[in-house]
Amino acid sequence: MTNEPATPLNEQILALSKLIGQMRNTLQMVRTSLPPGTLEKLSSLENTLYQVSRQVTAVEDERSQLLALASTTQAVNSSLELDEVLRLVMDTIIRLTEAERGFLMLRDAQGQMVAHIARNWEQESINPNEFAISRTVIQRVIETGESVLTTNAREDPRFGGQDSIVAHNLRSILCVPLQAKTELIGVIYTDNRIRTGLFKEAQRDLLNVFANQAAIAIENARLFASVRRTLDEMTELKNLMDNVFASIASGVITADVKEKITLCNRAAKNILGYGVAEVVGRHLDDVLPTYAAGIRAHLTTVRETNKSVMGLEITHSMPDRGSVDWRLNLSPLKDADQATQGVAIVLDDMTERNKLEAQRRLLERMVSPAVLDQINPDSLQIGGQQRDITILFADIRGFTSFSEKKSPEALVAVLNRYLAAGAEAVLAQEGTVDKFLGDAVMAWFNAPLPQPDHTLRAVRAALGLRSAIEKLHAELPPEAQLSFGVGIHYGEAVLGWIGTEKRLEYTAIGDSVNTARRIQENAARNQILISKEAYERVKEQVEATPYTPLRVKGKGEPVEVYEVVGLK
Repeated sequence: MTNEPATPLNEQILALSKLIGQMRNTLQMVRTSLPPGTLEKLSSLENTLYQVSRQVTAVEDERSQLLALASTTQAVNSSLELDEVLRLVMDTIIRLTEAERGFLMLRDAQGQMVAHIARNWEQESINPNEFAISRTVIQRVIETGESVLTTNAREDPRFGGQDSIVAHNLRSILCVPLQAKTELIGVIYTDNRIRTGLFKEAQRDLLNVFANQAAIAIENARLFASVRRTLDEMTELKNLMDNVFASIASGVITADVKEKITLCNRAAKNILGYGVAEVVGRHLDDVLPTYAAGIRAHLTTVRETNKSVMGLEITHSMPDRGSVDWRLNLSPLKDADQATQGVAIVLDDMTERNKLEAQRRLLERMVSPAVLDQINPDSLQIGGQQRDITILFADIRGFTSFSEKKSPEALVAVLNRYLAAGAEAVLAQEGTVDKFLGDAVMAWFNAPLPQPDHTLRAVRAALGLRSAIEKLHAELPPEAQLSFGVGIHYGEAVLGWIGTEKRLEYTAIGDSVNTARRIQENAARNQILISKEAYERVKEQVEATPYTPLRVKGKGEPVEVYEVVGLK
């Protein structure tokens, strides 16, 4: 026994109807004696079977369409790519309706209907130049939100007079709305420019059902595209934040409420001496063991009060670096709802900066801060330039005999107090302390910053030194009460960076420097001697008396000097 495919029901019914018709014809021809009404009953049965066959055919066609609709709807909903969804929608519509062309239009950002895809019965895209459609039909669907079906648009009283219908020779048209929930997001437009009566109400109803499913698929695809764009933007933003996070000079560490480290940037890794992989996931106490106890109370404060702790400074020792200085800012880490999720630690290694600041403070004790601000390490050049300056030398009188009676430690302590008084007197007048020469101080004015009254500043510095020594004597024992002798001269000198690239000194050299030193060597205890060249520049402001001309080494003629008494 062979397995043959079953004959469709409607074909069986039609075959039976034909058989009955043949029997009726045969009986009618032989005119055999039959019960009354037999032929009429056979004729009625034949007609009934024919009508049943047509109904079965319609049901099977509808079932076939519904199966195709279900299959296609499943295919449409299986993709989240908008272009793929639109293509599947249009090819399905043309296949279900047997249309010649199909257009799917969606609202743009301005609310206008724009064709997103156009396909023909051969499943090919239609060139935009061939978009010959009825805008009147589309507009009616947009305005009413209801489908429009016309079997012959040229003769339809609703549209027959429209220019687009006549110009494009449009006949069968079926246009349905695309609605997502209650919002009309677009329309589906199909037509045939050759056949009339192509579309029926059943196809319209079928297309309406499909359009509802298609609208959902389109909205899902749009939502997916929007989510993907947002995800791409967030990914790009995250990459940017990661780059910013990694490039921050300060170390940044974040930890959750259990103090488990969740993030650690490159700077923090370098400061801590760990690799990032060795830090993330570990407890703060494990990563910061040498000073975690020092910040424990502050971490508790941040967690309990939700307030930041700023400028926390800690000094501790690291095995490979020795003593280091760190500054920390502790802040609560909050989410979008302002709920605390942990703590953020901003960590700065202040070791090198503190060293530089200490060095600067040391320089500021010797050089005016105004001078330091003018120094650019990147543009330092060995060499000098000539400038008119006022030079001041101050030497401690009696220091040699005093040093013979003191230990080195006591001697240095006293010496530093006198030299500090000299340096502070110079800096108070914005002068430059060049150097300390044993128990002497060398300074100048008018360089590197110009000072029109630089000679007067030098005299004021000398008088200030005299006053400072008087105050110092009140604090020191009699045997340590020493004094300065001061010499001041005005003239040309070469100022600049002298030395090598490894060892530079900003200093002044020249005959005027030597002259100032010779004058100072001849000054007595608490005496201020000033050269004639310097006196001429300040004689209106300074009270001074002529002093015996000095014969000094290196000068053929005596040096005229004045003794400064005070200011007028």
